[in-house]
Amino acid sequence: RWWAVRALAASPHTRTVDLIPLLKDSVPEVRAAAALALCNHPHEDAVEALIVALSDEDTLTAGLAGNALVKIGGPSVPSLLKVMNEAPTGVRIVVLRTLGEIRDHRAIPVMMKCLGEESAFLQYWAQEGLQRLGLDMVYIKP
Repeated sequence: RWWAVRALAASPHTRTVDLIPLLKDSVPEVRAAAALALCNHPHEDAVEALIVALSDEDTLTAGLAGNALVKIGGPSVPSLLKVMNEAPTGVRIVVLRTLGEIRDHRAIPVMMKCLGEESAFLQYWAQEGLQRLGLDMVYIKP
């Protein structure tokens, strides 16, 4: 099945709607291949399924889901911001990296808030995201 999904990823005729159910496959490699395929065939119809995939137990699948959301861009930002308020730290790290790569100004308040988090990873991706938005000189009132 992995090879079939990988072939779909390479085909210019693949429809996003055909890839979305594969993100729920029982085999982690198939889920990862589906997320990779959505990187090649990004569409906002896949946003909610990719948001769920950010919490996948397989970290490769979660990371590739983040990459696919970067390719989708702006339409994925509201859902990503919602996840930042609810998800565990591991998922929030992937989401913050994704938001930083999208470079959408709607994420600035979340990035600023994450500068004060205990997680060094959240702090790092918040700084990276702000830098990518041209806000690398951050002044914090003591």
